[in-house]
Amino acid sequence: MSRRDRRNLIRIIVAAAVFAAIKITDVLGYVPDIWWIGLMLYIVPYAIIGWDIVRKAVLNIGHGEIFDENFLMVIATVGAFATGEYPEAVFVMLFYQIGELFQSIAVGKSRNSIKSLMELREDTAFAEKDGELYQISCEEVKKGEIIVVKPGGKIPLDGVISEGSTCINTVALTGESLPRDVSEGDEVLSGCVNEGGLIKIKVTKEFGESTVSKILELVENSQANKSKSETFITRFSKYYTPAVVICAVLLGVLPPLIIGMRDSDVWRDWVYRAMNFLVISCPCALVISVPLSYFGGIGRASKSGVLVKGSNYLDMLSKCDTVVFDKTGTLTKGVFKVSGIYPENGIDEKSLIRIAAEAEKYSDHPISRSLKEYAAQINVLDKNIGLTDVTEVAGQGVIATQDGKKIYVGNEKLMRENNIEFNSGSDIGTTVYVARDGEYLGYIVISDEIKPDAADTVRFIKKLSGKKSRKVVMLTGDRESEAKRIAGQVGIDEYFCGLLPGDKLSAVEKLKNSDETSGVVFVGDGINDAPVLAGADVGIAMGALGADAAIEAADIVLMDDKLSGVSMAMKLSKSTKRIVAENIVFALAVKFIVLALSAFGKVGLNAAVFADVGVTVIAIINSMRTLRFKF
Repeated sequence: MSRRDRRNLIRIIVAAAVFAAIKITDVLGYVPDIWWIGLMLYIVPYAIIGWDIVRKAVLNIGHGEIFDENFLMVIATVGAFATGEYPEAVFVMLFYQIGELFQSIAVGKSRNSIKSLMELREDTAFAEKDGELYQISCEEVKKGEIIVVKPGGKIPLDGVISEGSTCINTVALTGESLPRDVSEGDEVLSGCVNEGGLIKIKVTKEFGESTVSKILELVENSQANKSKSETFITRFSKYYTPAVVICAVLLGVLPPLIIGMRDSDVWRDWVYRAMNFLVISCPCALVISVPLSYFGGIGRASKSGVLVKGSNYLDMLSKCDTVVFDKTGTLTKGVFKVSGIYPENGIDEKSLIRIAAEAEKYSDHPISRSLKEYAAQINVLDKNIGLTDVTEVAGQGVIATQDGKKIYVGNEKLMRENNIEFNSGSDIGTTVYVARDGEYLGYIVISDEIKPDAADTVRFIKKLSGKKSRKVVMLTGDRESEAKRIAGQVGIDEYFCGLLPGDKLSAVEKLKNSDETSGVVFVGDGINDAPVLAGADVGIAMGALGADAAIEAADIVLMDDKLSGVSMAMKLSKSTKRIVAENIVFALAVKFIVLALSAFGKVGLNAAVFADVGVTVIAIINSMRTLRFKF
């Protein structure tokens, strides 16, 4: 509880004690039956508990903001005083302040759920000069400079370890409690905790571009992207509150004019009903609980390493019925290894590998890296091979020149487009074909390993769908046999293979425009899938910690490489949406029932207070369930 909340709690207790003392004295008959004495007595606890509400109402009127909950409370309580209902006027304000306290505590708990993220960032770093450590502001540290992180200290900036080895705790970023061993040459990210020995880090990103800064910016901006429910409630309140005031005025004026214009009791009765109407109609329960539910959901997700850029994406995620997965690096580990070498036309295995690896020398594609790593392992690389005119053909492979002869290394499309006859590989995996000067030399099989939680995630997504079955689709640039193998093992019924990078976006757009689809989620590795992440209704970048392109393009960022984060996000979105719906239905149902009863004079201000503040408190408590959500 904050200092402000404690102060308000004390004020509520004092006001309640004074109110109770006056009420007991009044009931026992010690208060004279003179209107102004009763007014003066009850005005004391009212002033103690309600002075700030009256002040806010007056200030807001001065700023042109007339129809807010403060205005409604003041009008209702002043009306109660005017009709002689002094105790009820105090009780309404007292109960309203209790509701405000509950709201403040709830919001505080929601903010605390992401407070740990805010504490990730270090403002200073240690640099070394002449053998001495000195403290420097992180904003002053430039890319390429060396910083020192002591045991137990937070890593302040992204970089690569230049000296030393240790184990780092990434729980604050990824939710993963198991420490990770790192040594010279390994990348480390800001926000991680050094749990081992002293290390020196060469900074690769300046303070504003560091992982922690990006994450904090994302979380801070998440409140700007509101869900449809939130924006509707905001628009609804702008028109609802003035309409309520007008209806209350009509309710308090028209019936007395018709029934008995000169009868003071009639006026008193209908003005009292109008005050009830104002209190009941206050939209506090909706205005407070709906944003609080989404805010709590976003905070809960962040604690588990799932960053949601706004409640609109959390809302949309619950509606999407089609989930599209990229294959490489998403469903699979993206760690390719050579699993088969099949030379033809008189060439040996080593020569085939050497030609392929040298041709892929300047490519950073995962398949290229696997070829180069294998060639290095068997020591067949030739630095003097003399390749020129190396060209990487997107989605096909590499073309290079050696001693005036064209070298082709790539997939079936590359072979066909260059009119090279070849024998299709029969092994399961990604096949890399090699040709020289139009002559087919053989093929190499590269295998990728499926992530251990891929099948469970796909199964969970289908199970979570409820009445309407969710469609799960896989996109890949691989050939049919490899796509079929992966899809079969993880339980995906529909897949598209042989896709170029641009084809993936087209496939997602086609699914989005389908009449059978209400929304498309795309899950990619966050590096090469930025256009598709941006093009989907909801883009989820997984394993994207530190990847700028992913953080910029995706709507939801998973801070580790686990597919279970997709399941978490979808389950949380569904639960948050359900809680929001519960609050809206409950609040409106109670309010309409009590409004009808009040209009017919069947309930008093006490029931009106429950219909407003009581319902608000219940809705707030229900909203706080998102903070305790279990994955």
